Amino acid sequence: MLFFQNRIPAFRTRIGLLAVALQLLFSLGSQAIDPKATGFRAAVVKVDVTPEGHQMLLGYGARRSTGVLDRIYHRITVLDDGKTQFVLVSSDFAVVSPSEYDKVAAKLKSQLGIDPVNFWWTLTHTHSAPEVGPPGLPALFMGDRYQHKFDTDYTDMVEKKLIDGVAEARKKLEPARLGVGWGMAQANINRRAKGVDGKAFLGMDPDGPVDRRIGLIRLDKADGTPMALISNYAIHGTVMGGENLLISGDAPGVVAQYVEEQLGIPLLFINGAAGNIAPIYSQYANHKIGRLHQFKTLLGDKIIAANQSLKATTADISLKTARMIVETPRKADLGWVDDLKDYTRTNKAGVNIVKLPVRFLQINDDIAIWSAPLELFCEISNEVRDRSPFPYTFYFGYGNGWLGYLLTAEEITHGGYEVTVSPYTPAAAKDLTDSVVNHLQGKK
Repeated sequence: MLFFQNRIPAFRTRIGLLAVALQLLFSLGSQAIDPKATGFRAAVVKVDVTPEGHQMLLGYGARRSTGVLDRIYHRITVLDDGKTQFVLVSSDFAVVSPSEYDKVAAKLKSQLGIDPVNFWWTLTHTHSAPEVGPPGLPALFMGDRYQHKFDTDYTDMVEKKLIDGVAEARKKLEPARLGVGWGMAQANINRRAKGVDGKAFLGMDPDGPVDRRIGLIRLDKADGTPMALISNYAIHGTVMGGENLLISGDAPGVVAQYVEEQLGIPLLFINGAAGNIAPIYSQYANHKIGRLHQFKTLLGDKIIAANQSLKATTADISLKTARMIVETPRKADLGWVDDLKDYTRTNKAGVNIVKLPVRFLQINDDIAIWSAPLELFCEISNEVRDRSPFPYTFYFGYGNGWLGYLLTAEEITHGGYEVTVSPYTPAAAKDLTDSVVNHLQGKK
């Protein structure tokens, strides 16, 4: 345009004005007609959040780190179908309070205009990573563990790197394709061992309920070259035990790093309903004699095999998000914590209620993903999957905070550790299952 104007400076005024107008139109509207801004786009970013100094570790009893075994990360993906932009974050931490999620979600809304319904922050549930933010509900059950203040400087860094990572991913959005598939790994086991008296304790139950499916989503670039994997598998991050003082992503982090080294693309490890599921090697005091490395083959190679069997991807992608609040009674005479006042209420009958936020992501007509801030027992997510009309139904656990263990009514009768850190009554499993299934089936 400038070349045209310089060659014919005396062109008639109205034509000149038209040229200026067209130039302005192209300048202001370039993104609207940019082919990269239409159709399905995606991007992924990996951000190191390993602390510089020693930190209080979350998981087991209160203890301070002495070093780093393996580095920990935010892994961030942004999906955009031209109408809906969805942000998924997988971070190598145990849990955060829903109030911490709300704080970060509010910042993303203010700074980047992202609606919280489209921002999911999931945790891999490693028990060897630092605390982030206030304790939230765990302080109600394990008050002795929190006789210290959380590190605000480290929390601020974690928050800033997450927000900056999302902003970076949005800038990197490019045309993409998406595929979905299943895999299977026998890297986990039911951990609710039971004695002859029927009482449960932390151990191994080879005959107990388990979920060994790997749910896999692959993102490719427009030319079919791989961009990233999203892997969904239920496993506690407890290969390393409470005596370990080295920061680690535990099995989820080690597996993610291994797959990334093998395939050359990021892997977002999304934990599932791991409330009663442990790694088959668990709670080692010393990483040198532990079995972290074995999960590279037990689970990492199985993720790679699932990826190899995933043949078809498509650029024709539609994203649809939704949310609901599932209300269920909380245990009688159980208190609450001040920073979670928005997650409870008292009904007209005087019953204290827990308000459970549940999120949904539907991708086209065959993928349904739901998430909740729960340490969910696998029987519940298994039933939801079995009753779902979507052939690919995934549960993304430890999502957007932690509101305790949610057990089946049957398992509550056996007692055990998980019952002591659950705010729910035996009605909760049915309340949650029915609400989620009704939503997936399109019922009100």
